[in-house]
Amino acid sequence: MAPFMQPNLNIPVLSFTTMAIQTEFVTLGVSDGSSMRAYVAHPEGHPKAGLMVFQEIFGINAHIRDITERFAREGYLAVAPELFHRTGEGFESGYTDMAPGREHAQKTTDAGLAADIHSAFNWIHTHTPGLKVAAAGYCMGGRVAALAAMTVPLACGIAYYGGGIAPHPFYKVNLIERMGDIGCPMLFCWGGKDHFIPPDAVHAVTSAMRAANKPFASVEFSDADHGFFCDARASYHAAAAAQSWPLTLAYLANYASAAKTTGA
Repeated sequence: MAPFMQPNLNIPVLSFTTMAIQTEFVTLGVSDGSSMRAYVAHPEGHPKAGLMVFQEIFGINAHIRDITERFAREGYLAVAPELFHRTGEGFESGYTDMAPGREHAQKTTDAGLAADIHSAFNWIHTHTPGLKVAAAGYCMGGRVAALAAMTVPLACGIAYYGGGIAPHPFYKVNLIERMGDIGCPMLFCWGGKDHFIPPDAVHAVTSAMRAANKPFASVEFSDADHGFFCDARASYHAAAAAQSWPLTLAYLANYASAAKTTGA
């Protein structure tokens, strides 16, 4: 791996490569009989790995599509499944009104999300057999990335400000008692000024990972708030976003790139 280089913190968060990509929406069958759209970004040439990209509560909106495309430009077959397909097919929103997205999020279940995870995971293996698969998620999707690490054989999982991994009033079920089910290394990225996920929640996650003897990295950006990676949100923090992006790519390179496994 090339030596880590400190990024220019005054530039916007962008991929460091200019690989050509192709994008499309595909429709996936889910084991409960439902159908689920997914936004797919195909890299140029053979993918380094497959990557499931899990949404915020705002749907597969422009920001999530942009992240999916960034990963594809780095060589990953990136798939963003529509996690609200049962209650709000095609739903997406901006960041000024959280109520509609929260309503959809509170109607999800871990059983339904696990079925969605299996569907996206299996689609990657059907499309490109033999790829290892990782997961990255943001906000609600950070929790889903942790759930995915408990559900399918991942190379690694990456959770940005994942609310509901630790107990939180918004989420009916947390994942703290299930950390022993995680089957891969996890990278957690947190904002130090995130009132939605306070320090005691972060501590609960890292303590549970240690107690379960699971490999992980936990990084706090002390001046950043919830949603710091999203350049469409008021809480966007350019420095934290610029530093977390190469860290994310390094984690994927260490655990997923150019490796192969079998489907599940």
